[in-house]
Formats: sequence, structure tokens, C-alpha cells
Amino acid sequence: MPTKGLSARSGRFAGATPSARHAWRVAALTGLGAAAYTAWVLEVVLSTGLNPIRTYVSELAAQDQPLGGLFRATDFTAGLLVFAGGLLALVRLARYAACRRPWAVVGWAGITLFGAATAADAWLPLSCTPTADPECAARETAGLVPATHQAHAVSSSLAMTGALVGIVALTVAARRYGWFAPLARYGPALVVLELLATAWTLTAIALFTAGRGTWALGAGQRLQVLLVALWLGLLAYSVHAERRT
Repeated sequence: MPTKGLSARSGRFAGATPSARHAWRVAALTGLGAAAYTAWVLEVVLSTGLNPIRTYVSELAAQDQPLGGLFRATDFTAGLLVFAGGLLALVRLARYAACRRPWAVVGWAGITLFGAATAADAWLPLSCTPTADPECAARETAGLVPATHQAHAVSSSLAMTGALVGIVALTVAARRYGWFAPLARYGPALVVLELLATAWTLTAIALFTAGRGTWALGAGQRLQVLLVALWLGLLAYSVHAERRT
């Protein structure tokens, strides 16, 4: 007879958590966070004045942008929701030793870091748009921009580091521990695509910093964050589906 809160297979989560209700909350928070994290696609129908092929996604939320407040609000909402979902999962992992598998702990910790750093991004916006405004880029190079530019770079780096750790670790956990059938099946492909998009983005950033153009920086970064959102949505669906078993 299985232990209360655990599925019949020893050590396996019921929806990555020991209870269906708890799993539903994790799935709902993560899924809603994934949806909010795609708010930048509104630039397709809204007039932002920024070229999505060249500009950073975070430039949509810059202080000098007319719709900056909207995108800062959606970033904060996305980060807060994902942070709450990841933290809730970690709390349950801490309470149930049978579920406390290394890849799962590392993965949910990465997701929690991603959420916290994404929420912090909203409070550390760029003051201007360096990829679209040469004067802004010159001031940034000369160190004449507010300290929030450097702080934003740190928080953005932490957010993507957390996302990559979470994506890789929880996908490995799904395959190694027999959890999350949808994630185990489709997660590896998303991991590969995310790593390729990240390599593209980092290379383009390095070239832009060196004064060699943007190299479709915006397209690479938009693909990168879109894949994160898709993976989070897949995670949420997988938690929701498995809780019913």
C-alpha cells in the first residue's frame, strides 16, 4: 500500500508533489507565469517603435518607452508567479524525503531563481534603448547611464542561468525518475533548441558589445525567451497531467 501522498511507484511524485491539490497549485502558478512571460509578443500588434530583429526584449520595458510600464508589469507578474510555483515545489520536496531527488531539487531551485530574478528585472529597467539609440549606446559604453543598467544585466543573467538549470535538470529528472511523461518525451528537444538559441544570443551580445553590429540579437533573444515560456508551459501541463494519476 503506497505511502500517503506518494504514488504507487516508490519515490515518484504524484504530479511532482505529494498531493494532487499541491500539484494543481504548482501547475497553475507555473502555467500562468509562462503565459505572462510571453507578453512581449504584443509588440506584433502594438506600435513600440523597436525592431524585434535587432533590439533586446528588455528594451520594450525601458523607462523611455511609451509602453514600458505595461511590459514591466507583465515581467513582474511572470516572475512572481513562477517564483511562487517553484518555491511551493521546493517546500514540498523538503518535507518528503522520498521525493527529494537531486535532479528535482536542482531543477526546482533553478526555476525559483529564474522567477525571482525575472521579477527583479521589472524593478531594474533600462533607462533607454542601447541597440536602437546610438546616443544611449554611447552613454552606456562611457558609463554615463544609471546603475540600473548594470543591475539589470546581472538580474537578467541570473534569470537565464536559473532557467537553463531548471530546464536541463527537470528534463533529466523526468526521464531518469519516470515522472512527467510529456516533459520526458518533448523536453529534450526543447533543451537542445534552448541551448542553441542561448548560444546565438550570447554570441550576438558579444559582437554588439564589441561594436560589430547586432547580428539579429533581438531575434535570437526572442527565440530564447519563447522557448523558456514553452518549456514552462510543458512543465505545467506535465505536473497537471500526472497529478491525475
